[in-house]
Amino acid sequence: MSGGGAEFALTCPPLSAADETVQLAHGSGGRAMARLLETIIRPALAEPELDRQHDGAILEAAGQLAFTTDSYVVRPLFFPGGDIGALAVNGTVNDLAMCGARPLWLSVGLILEEGLPLATLGAVLASMRAAAAAAGVRLVTGDTKVVERGKADGMFIATAGIGQVVAPAPIAPDRLRPGDAVILSGDIGRHGMAVMAAREGFGFTPAIASDCAAVAAPVLALLAAGIAVHCLRDPTRGGLASAMVEIAEKAQCAIALDEALIPVRADVAAACDLLGLDPLQVACEGRFVAFVPSTDAEPALALLRAHPVSAEARVIGAVTVGSAGQVSCRGPLGIARALDMLSGEALPRIC
Repeated sequence: MSGGGAEFALTCPPLSAADETVQLAHGSGGRAMARLLETIIRPALAEPELDRQHDGAILEAAGQLAFTTDSYVVRPLFFPGGDIGALAVNGTVNDLAMCGARPLWLSVGLILEEGLPLATLGAVLASMRAAAAAAGVRLVTGDTKVVERGKADGMFIATAGIGQVVAPAPIAPDRLRPGDAVILSGDIGRHGMAVMAAREGFGFTPAIASDCAAVAAPVLALLAAGIAVHCLRDPTRGGLASAMVEIAEKAQCAIALDEALIPVRADVAAACDLLGLDPLQVACEGRFVAFVPSTDAEPALALLRAHPVSAEARVIGAVTVGSAGQVSCRGPLGIARALDMLSGEALPRIC
């Protein structure tokens, strides 16, 4: 994990006190950055590739690869159910899984703000390591930079991920067919509301916990069992509604959902009512939607429900014949409303 190229070099006193922070010294040398890497970052992540201190990782793979990249600027850094470190790992793992790939390797870029407590950095790194171990993915290369106080809200993280494609056929919106079942892996809206409640100090009791988790295991189970997965999508920014509209527009088809079948926890529904938000437009970070032929729906549900992260999976609708990009959602009174992509950012800085 390199620290080269930083405009400001890092200085840090002995790293024993819990209240010590990341500091900047304009124009100083790179020895302090190297010391931070040696004493905090590399030991916390504990990967042999990082110990080689090379400019990159040498990887071996066969067949098709999936490659994704993302950035995480969540505020606050820690929230019920997760933190920026777990979010960065799980979010990248999930993007690879949505491509029908087995996640293998991640890179991580740390943008640290002057004044960030070293204890906070250590906690985030430990969380990243635990999330990577749970997802079966390895952190093999990265970079660390430090910026002036007030420039990064403590910490930003940028990731990239590589996985080996195991899906026997392409997984993409253009494979949708009328009659395909729409399967949702669990309840929605928890991540966005958990972060917002923590940020604003709403004090819900008990606290709403994010659904932040890796979903690669149930996805890989579907593929290994021969389920004909036509498309996958994780409803992150913009929530379930935006994800469905994006897919319907790309597939040039229509999707019909039944709101009564979409699980929303009572505390999330109450928080959304309080803030005037639609739960269908609130981000998830440990959920996904799978489109499969109707004949595969029951076997797919059985497989998904065997995994804790998708134990509440259910069919929530179907692909239909209709106007391209049209997504309708039938309400409790049987009246259908049109869903649209979220305009703007109702809940900023949640991922």
